[in-house]
Amino acid sequence: MDCHFKKCTDIFFKKKVFINISLCESDCMKTDPLQILQEYVSYASVSTDPAYAEGMEGARAFVCRCLVELGFAVETVKTALHPIILAERRGHPQAPHIIVYGHYDVQPADPFELWETPAFEAHCRNGRIYARGAADNKGPVSIQFAALARILTAEADFPLNITYLIEGEEEMGSPSFPKFLQDYAERLSAAGLVVLSDTGIPNTRQMVITTGLRGLCSLEVEVIGPQSDLHSGIHGGAIRNPISALAELLAGLHTADGRVAIPGFYDAVVEPQKWERDELKKLPTSEDEYQQFLGIPAFHPASGYSPFEAVRFGPTVEFNGIGGGYQGVGSKTIIPSRAFAKITCRLVPNQRPEVILALVEKTLQERCPQGVRVKVKLGEGGPPYRIVPPGRADTPADQTEAVRWAFTAAESAIQEVFGVETIYLREGGSVPIIAQIKEKTGLDSLMLGIFAPEDNLHAPNESFDIAFMERATQVYTAFFKKLAKAKE
Repeated sequence: MDCHFKKCTDIFFKKKVFINISLCESDCMKTDPLQILQEYVSYASVSTDPAYAEGMEGARAFVCRCLVELGFAVETVKTALHPIILAERRGHPQAPHIIVYGHYDVQPADPFELWETPAFEAHCRNGRIYARGAADNKGPVSIQFAALARILTAEADFPLNITYLIEGEEEMGSPSFPKFLQDYAERLSAAGLVVLSDTGIPNTRQMVITTGLRGLCSLEVEVIGPQSDLHSGIHGGAIRNPISALAELLAGLHTADGRVAIPGFYDAVVEPQKWERDELKKLPTSEDEYQQFLGIPAFHPASGYSPFEAVRFGPTVEFNGIGGGYQGVGSKTIIPSRAFAKITCRLVPNQRPEVILALVEKTLQERCPQGVRVKVKLGEGGPPYRIVPPGRADTPADQTEAVRWAFTAAESAIQEVFGVETIYLREGGSVPIIAQIKEKTGLDSLMLGIFAPEDNLHAPNESFDIAFMERATQVYTAFFKKLAKAKE
């Protein structure tokens, strides 16, 4: 290891709580985001699988080393699963103070056979870097590190107070985060706002500021029939097949026009404002291009929404997995005793996950076909989040000065680097901790995302555009500099 990496790492693993920056000062900060990312993706940090514990530890140590090089005091907060990295670089009492959020865990890379190159090795080809986590979220984190390194190389006493919050459980729903927030809310609330890179852009020519994220809740439903699998010849025709009953049950959760057919599901939904629909019209992608990208014969949005509106403004009930009966090669003539499905719901303002879960469970139980029983297992949930840019008709009267100057800084940085005006878009994905931070600390989030549709998040051959990495680094460099000149 070079650049005091070994010294810093030894301190980290011996104490496992705090790294004293005075012991790890370094003059070798990496200003090239690609160089940072190439090492970062080599750590197989799959949070959901205990088999990847070494990769999780390696990724966490790597992030800590990078932060120490940047002059941060680094603390690792123990959780029931994967520690949260909490790092601070402060020293200017009158300067703005921001929290930068990210995560060091990644999605599983399976199925590995669909990857053209090994998932946890960095491979550059055709102007892109390929690896699991390249875009979600290791690439964006590397860009922020490189931007700060460029600034601090020129101005060691840069007047911007930053708290880094990088967790290791985002890809599994952040189960440890509520307890962390409960313990650290007062400390975090000293900042002015949160900066988040874990959101998307329409393409590499247009950066956007994300103004909303859908909430999320999950459940599993099991349909139970006979006490064991049965011979379909001997017993077929006399009993209800659990797979058939499950298919009927699931099909009944939507109407023919795509609406969710659960009583009360839409009761709390707040329709988008006119300015939000107007911003969406600026999206530099046509519906035909979107359809071609997805490779589908036709769209099927819920009535009242266009395809682009449906993924940003509309709530959903989706079936993420289904199973039951024989799954092996050839046939096995049975009536299975059980069948199951995994369901998630994407939520929009002002839906609450606990309310939606209760409605879905009630509907499944009430509509259970005769001859079988339904068992529902409720999962985790997180509320939606929405922020209004300054100057809109529905901008909250109590919107903080920190939010206003952050939007101004981001808009200016995007214009400066890309030469285009910022577009404000809600996004269909979910980052539940953002709403939780708002609820516990009162802090809003500036979501200046970086990944694009062609990056293949969560899919085989995930990648990141190398040329865009440099431009995004320039945006974050300008953004941080402009924040430092603002007054809280």
